[in-house]
Amino acid sequence: MSNYQESEYLDAMHHILTNGETRPDRTGVGTRTVFGMQMHYDLNGGFPAITTKQLAWKSVVSELLWFMEGSTDERRLCEILHGTRDISKKTIWTANADKQGRALGHENTETVKLLGPVYGKQWRNWNGTDQLQGLIHGLRHQPHSRRHIISAWNVDDLDQMALPPCHTLIQFDVSQDNRLSSQLYQRSADMFLGVPFNIASYALLTHIIARICKLKVGKFVHTIGNAHIYLNHFDAVNEQIKREPTPFPELIMPKFNSLNSVLATKVDDYKLAGYRPQAKIFAEMAV
Repeated sequence: MSNYQESEYLDAMHHILTNGETRPDRTGVGTRTVFGMQMHYDLNGGFPAITTKQLAWKSVVSELLWFMEGSTDERRLCEILHGTRDISKKTIWTANADKQGRALGHENTETVKLLGPVYGKQWRNWNGTDQLQGLIHGLRHQPHSRRHIISAWNVDDLDQMALPPCHTLIQFDVSQDNRLSSQLYQRSADMFLGVPFNIASYALLTHIIARICKLKVGKFVHTIGNAHIYLNHFDAVNEQIKREPTPFPELIMPKFNSLNSVLATKVDDYKLAGYRPQAKIFAEMAV
């Protein structure tokens, strides 16, 4: 059974390879780039975990919980993911902490690696405002408002961030039949390594917020500004787009009814039932 939703993502990568513009970039690797893309995922049609290669699911869950608690310490993310702050254990943010975070003068030791005021800080303490709690309150009390937004793009803090936010703004919308949908605006998207992770992360956030607010889920819309494939990822992308996607899995979540009860959950409490991805495809992350 073909998965037309994942095919939309694969078609986007093929379009970039075929029609994109080759450009230099910050990392020095170079990219093939298209500006302005959009993909849609029906969250009632299975959970959008890409099946044409293996998704690092536990990394997705741990990073989202880390954002939601407001932490900006990479070693705290390690603790959520691995159960330890041991320096031998890595996360997807370790390289950024050791390179950009250290260059900015943020604390960087075996037990603490600060990244500056990245996502968690902006979500939970934007100049004293808790955007995440405000979102939940707004969805409960004014569900049809057009102002259900969380932004990570705090201009005053950008120069202190180890990495300025790629996924900059997410807006939520409640339909007449009480379905919660979300739309992410992502200014910059690594289509091969990053985007499958981003899709899963914000789809999971939508499920979590829906459960807290006693809503059903609707759709996830992914809007991208600079959509790019790194030049050293071409072989990996060509391998992936040859593969036939299979049906999305089902998300299994623990019980919770508040933000605090979500933050008491563990990574292993979140499961993808029926997830049968194809083999991993390795590609190096540009930092």
